[in-house]
Amino acid sequence: MSSLALTLLYLLAAVLGVVVFRSLKLPPMLGYLTAGVLIGPHALALAQNSEGMRHLGEFGVVFLMFAIGLEFSLPKLRAMRKQVFGLGLLQVLLTMALVAAAALLLARWVGGVWNMGWQSALALSGATAMSSTAIVVKLLAERGELESTHGRRIMGILLFQDLAVVPLLVLIPALGSEPELLLPSLGWALLKAALLVGLLLIGGQRLMHWWLMLVARRKSDELFMLNLLLITLGLAWLTELAGLSLALGAFIAGVLISETEYRHQVETDIRPFHDVLLGLFFITIGMLLDWHILIERWALVLLLFTAPLLLKLGIILLLARSMGATTGVALRTGLYLAQAGEFGFVLLSLTRSHGLVQPALMNPILAAMVLSMLVTPLLIMYSNHIVMKLVASDWLQQSLQMTSIARKAINTSGHVIICGYGRCGQNLARMLEHEDIPYMALDLDPDRVHQATAAGDSVVYGDATRLQALMAAGLVRARAVVVTYIDVQATLKVLANARSHAPQVPVVVRTQDDLHLDKLQAAGATEVVPEAIEGSLMLASHALALVGVPMRRVLRLVQEQRDARYKLLRGYFHGADDDTVNERDQERLSTISLPAGSAALGQSLGQFALSAIGVRVVNLRRGNGHMSATVDSALLAEGDTLVLSGHPAALTLAQDRLLRG
Repeated sequence: MSSLALTLLYLLAAVLGVVVFRSLKLPPMLGYLTAGVLIGPHALALAQNSEGMRHLGEFGVVFLMFAIGLEFSLPKLRAMRKQVFGLGLLQVLLTMALVAAAALLLARWVGGVWNMGWQSALALSGATAMSSTAIVVKLLAERGELESTHGRRIMGILLFQDLAVVPLLVLIPALGSEPELLLPSLGWALLKAALLVGLLLIGGQRLMHWWLMLVARRKSDELFMLNLLLITLGLAWLTELAGLSLALGAFIAGVLISETEYRHQVETDIRPFHDVLLGLFFITIGMLLDWHILIERWALVLLLFTAPLLLKLGIILLLARSMGATTGVALRTGLYLAQAGEFGFVLLSLTRSHGLVQPALMNPILAAMVLSMLVTPLLIMYSNHIVMKLVASDWLQQSLQMTSIARKAINTSGHVIICGYGRCGQNLARMLEHEDIPYMALDLDPDRVHQATAAGDSVVYGDATRLQALMAAGLVRARAVVVTYIDVQATLKVLANARSHAPQVPVVVRTQDDLHLDKLQAAGATEVVPEAIEGSLMLASHALALVGVPMRRVLRLVQEQRDARYKLLRGYFHGADDDTVNERDQERLSTISLPAGSAALGQSLGQFALSAIGVRVVNLRRGNGHMSATVDSALLAEGDTLVLSGHPAALTLAQDRLLRG
């Protein structure tokens, strides 16, 4: 086949595979793998796994690692450090240790296809430790569980697995060296990686920021895209030249760009390359799979499928349980992460290219990994049923949480239930307080709940997507329910529960734009407030008033649009600058309680000049629970709680001044 015909075949197979698996509501990655199996030399034999296509597939891995680097965030790691460097680190290390030990024992007792050294066992254990970020995150989002108790633990483990790929990309090529050169090769590889990463990260961030600003000032989309490809592939080539992997250089490029203000634009621009080339990589992986061997060695495939699945499930269950999770939450976390992942294929491909795994074992391992990913949607779909069957105490734990919510809401009626206590929920709560209307807020961020409770807000820890939590918060006695979630699936869950058990209670829903407005209204939302359209409506009303349109007419026009469900404003032309504001630029609230030994004790508010650093004191709650005037002469005492407003850096500085002086 000519190069053009081969390319067209790959693209046709990719399109058909993705269409079929999308229609089955399965991840497109599985469609790519299946397409590769069908057109490969072991099935229809329409194409060979050519060298050119393999190189093209490698670029998919390069852009995958670039995207991981782009999402790398030190504040995010700090916020999730317990899950990432506690649960995630232990999961990867324990899985690798147990899998490597099991492989070596089999090599010693069974031999044959299992005959391998510790280098091969270590490389295979790294591939086994990975779970599928693409599949799990998609299903978590669809089920509205990203902010759930088990969802946070899952995201922490997945984040560490993504980071763990980086040292494994350095380690596996070194493991493929001759035995007598192994230690020098490994030491030299680690030294080169440390020097290169250190050099790039120490001086590279300023250089990257300066260079991207220089390119962006030319205001050319083509130039910006060409520069982006040059940086990504250039750093990948640089690490390969240093004897390391292409993917490591791409990861470093992503980390460097993640610290600049161009991160979101880069993420949008690189997405098409990332998706298409990664799809080609999975097609080339699928082409390696020989289904004849699967039939001949079905028992081996079944063993390689069940053993890692149960092992990872058991490890995550025990680790999560030992770190404070309930048995039900720990089991759910394990069920979501027991499968193989896309990085497992990347590491397995690297292991194969360096001769660390026998060809006779390669196909059974590949087949077992694909099977484990295929059963993942089923495991997640029936996870709650499995937990209820296996964990008798799970319902009791949930009941205790519901009891704590009900205890706070038991004497409340005619109140507003706020689902989600982020910025939008907090603003609503303040306006309700101003009008002396009671409210009860449910939120799943323990830090936010703790700070808001310390400030005197009526907020409890609870999942508003669950009927039990809504009922405990007094759904049937409520005057209204307000859903502040951006996640549409979570909002739909709340709507379904509210409509089925309290149809008389009006539900107001917040959404980012008008994309899902009709769906939310059909689900029973009394009012849907799309932020983007409301913002444009306010902008238009101010502009009309300024150009001389009578205010009465302006107000009538605005109300007409709301009554007509924004029909005039629905839909718009998308442009390259449709982006979100960087969270670092957002003003936020922070609660600071003054313990014994704080520098602020006995001092007046005015002495700390908080307004000079951009921090505003919203209110002062005394240790006895009473609110106090926030005048500069107010003296601070032990147990006082200050609610401050400002940018993150300014709030950190204010906290240091108040606590340490």
